[in-house]
Amino acid sequence: MTDKTAVVIGAGAAGLAAGRRLADAGIRTQVIEARSRPGGRAWTADIAGQALDMGCGWLHSADRNPLVAVAEAQDFDIVRGRAAWGRQTGDRGFTPAEQAAFHDAFDGWERRMEQAAGRGPDRSADSLLEQGSRWNPLIDALSTYINGVELAGLSVEDYGNYADSGVNWRVREGYGRAIAGLGTCLDVTLDCPARCIDHRGPRLRIETAKGDIAADAVIVTVPTTLLLGDGLRFLPDLPAKRDAAAVLPLGLANKVLLELDRPDDLPADGHLYGAIDRVATGSYMLRPMGRPVVEGYFGGMLAAELETAGEAAAAAFAIDELAGLLGSEIRRRLSPMAVTAWRADPFARGSYSYAKPGHVAARPVLAAAVDDRLFFAGEACSVHDFSTAHGAYRTGLAAADQVIAAFT
Repeated sequence: MTDKTAVVIGAGAAGLAAGRRLADAGIRTQVIEARSRPGGRAWTADIAGQALDMGCGWLHSADRNPLVAVAEAQDFDIVRGRAAWGRQTGDRGFTPAEQAAFHDAFDGWERRMEQAAGRGPDRSADSLLEQGSRWNPLIDALSTYINGVELAGLSVEDYGNYADSGVNWRVREGYGRAIAGLGTCLDVTLDCPARCIDHRGPRLRIETAKGDIAADAVIVTVPTTLLLGDGLRFLPDLPAKRDAAAVLPLGLANKVLLELDRPDDLPADGHLYGAIDRVATGSYMLRPMGRPVVEGYFGGMLAAELETAGEAAAAAFAIDELAGLLGSEIRRRLSPMAVTAWRADPFARGSYSYAKPGHVAARPVLAAAVDDRLFFAGEACSVHDFSTAHGAYRTGLAAADQVIAAFT
């Protein structure tokens, strides 16, 4: 349709969606990716015969998630059913009466969040906790899993904008593998971090580790962390983008994956909270999709502390919490398989974005095009689906459509 060319920076869900849309429109497009693999923060690793998602692992709002169709088009198995989080398998350390009381407290906090959103100045989400409630630490722990940050750092308005249908499914072969599959037949250059975009001349010049690339349009899909400091630079500088990125930081969520001996002794697709009286605790999926695995999940400051302490410390923390619930004999049956460290990843430096209190308007600023030549996508650009792969995917399609419109 045109002799103009486009470059997409980043081969995650947003970048691959954009690249595919542009290629389908007949636009010559190159996708460059800093890592040696596509997928970005979606990554499926094969460990001990299991396809394990190191990054995003759930098709959130699956009944309206476009990546369900993407996975099905690759003949992947979608595991439908109710997610186990929110309940305690076997009532271990968390009686049915306590669980009911906690759910009432959490629902009450969410109602207050909904009522406050759009009514007056923004505030931090911890301000809407019921003072003195015994369930405040566990509600805060849930925020670290959901948002990657404790409630004190979270915008009420941003949280209120998130659209969640409550339907959550998995991809048996791996969510990361399904997203990476979007790159099939695209021109994707790996091991090629972008360092600078010079937009002073009639064409854009992208400085990369493998040389300079000229293009008529660029779609930037890197995380907000890479728009700051020594990440991706712009000539001339784009201070509005940097300012928006600074108030849309990446929270942190990490996983500890443990192989389970004699797995049939535990129920498939069960769940345990490590503790119910503190924020610094893990969420544990028992035998997800029937596998001989325990998937531990940590967020916020606890995730950061364990990442700093190292893989052995993170695995030991998880095993200690599980032994406190399942008995000391479980120690002999659990073996570390993998521990993630997303803050240390040089091309992520975190997990998924949240808005600081008072800065909900930063998402549209981050997403806005510059001079009809520089376009932006990624989960942090999504007003309603931030922190998700499908949010990133949708913003990638939207940015590609902007390029197509600019080229016609």
